[in-house]
Amino acid sequence: SYGPTIEKFVQECLEEAYSSGVREVGSYEISRILGEKLEDENSILYLAARNGVEIFVPGIMDGAVGTQLWLFQQRKRNFKLNLFRDSERLSEIVFKAKRTGAIMIGGGISKHHTLWWNQFKDGLDYAIYITTACEYDGSLSGALVSEAVSWGKVKLEAKKVTVHGDATIVFPILLASVLDKL
Repeated sequence: SYGPTIEKFVQECLEEAYSSGVREVGSYEISRILGEKLEDENSILYLAARNGVEIFVPGIMDGAVGTQLWLFQQRKRNFKLNLFRDSERLSEIVFKAKRTGAIMIGGGISKHHTLWWNQFKDGLDYAIYITTACEYDGSLSGALVSEAVSWGKVKLEAKKVTVHGDATIVFPILLASVLDKL
């Protein structure tokens, strides 16, 4: 089971960060803390941490990592997860950027969070959706890029595409193609 492995790893990472004076973090900082300690070169968190790419997880409390954050905070009461830090950082990124783009894998809260912040700057300039969800059920996960255009979350003239497929297959192929062109 991956459970004990994740629990031990996350607790060790948090303890080390806490020992170095960290008392308040956003999800992007948690992502970096974990990524810096990973040794798997195939890990997205590993690669992001080593290349200065920030990963935001608006629903971080919903799952194994969130549970470990809560358990850690039970022992270290002055350790805080502050999602306002994410909002501040996302606002900085969006408003300082000449252009914005996003690859949204799946849907739900992470997709909405990305789109939400970009609507305040007239929408994304580039958007790739990778999803297995269908549009007809009305879910955010299945909503096409054109729906985000109608709300001003993606620019009408943006380079955009919705890819219907399994992200575990589509994303590596997409990434390999991009890396091949670099």
